[in-house]
Amino acid sequence: MKTNFYILVFAVTAFVFTSCGSSEPKSEAAENTNTSEATASHGQSGVNDEFSKPDVVKVAVGSKDHTTLVAAVKAAELVDVLSNSGPFTVFAPVNAAFDALPAGTVEGLLKPEKKADLQNILQYHVFVGGLKAEDLKDGQVLNMVNGDNAKITVKDGKVQINGANIIGSVTASNGIVHVIDAVMLPPAKK
Repeated sequence: MKTNFYILVFAVTAFVFTSCGSSEPKSEAAENTNTSEATASHGQSGVNDEFSKPDVVKVAVGSKDHTTLVAAVKAAELVDVLSNSGPFTVFAPVNAAFDALPAGTVEGLLKPEKKADLQNILQYHVFVGGLKAEDLKDGQVLNMVNGDNAKITVKDGKVQINGANIIGSVTASNGIVHVIDAVMLPPAKK
């Protein structure tokens, strides 16, 4: 009876080990592909989720009017930060707003050696917290992510932040994106 028990245990164990392992060895190419995929999709932005509401970054990526902003966010390496849970209120300048800057400004800011300046400007467009347009009040001062303040003005029902008009709003899974018609430049450091 004990012998039958040991044979049964051995057979079950052998079955489990052979079922879990692959009988074919992995090719080196397959292992390299898995490794490179794992490194390429790091951080929150690497999560592939087709079912949830898009985050603030994916809202911008999905807009043909925000390609310059998206390129800037990527160059400043802020994609993962803005893909996190937030909530964030992002004041997102349209492409025309970047085009209105002096010639060469955007190209200069996209250079690796200007990353800190670009991050400062982009962080001046983000407030930590979820603020809908109706939450914004005349004279309200927002402390932006870069540490500087931006002022809200409401006149005849139109909302502005530092003189930039809010021309639309889109809710996201981690906050809200307010589309604006100008790039806000942080105050000069004293």
